[in-house]
Amino acid sequence: MGNSHKMGIRGEDTAALYMEKSGFVLLERNYRRTGSEVDIIAMEGDVLVFTEVKARSSTYGGAGREAVNRRKQERIIRGALNYIAENRMENICGRFDVAEVDLITGNVDYIRNAFQV
Repeated sequence: MGNSHKMGIRGEDTAALYMEKSGFVLLERNYRRTGSEVDIIAMEGDVLVFTEVKARSSTYGGAGREAVNRRKQERIIRGALNYIAENRMENICGRFDVAEVDLITGNVDYIRNAFQV
């Protein structure tokens, strides 16, 4: 297991804990289907939330939200559509968020409505 993979897992664990403490109900982690991926799927009240986690151990590579480019957004949107169809959740409002995790401090900057479809 590579160092960046371990950092990613640590970042996702930190984000998941933050989300649970903030009242989210986690439904799925590391949801993967062909051509799509979502790090965390959760409910916040009656909103279905698809969260991309970006973990950083420095600011050298820029902010995590900057790494969620259009191509990455498209993969997350495809994952969201697959999840909604598989679970027959077409009538539920959805949202796309980004959780930036600072692996040095453990701080989470949680960005609601980080991007739109």
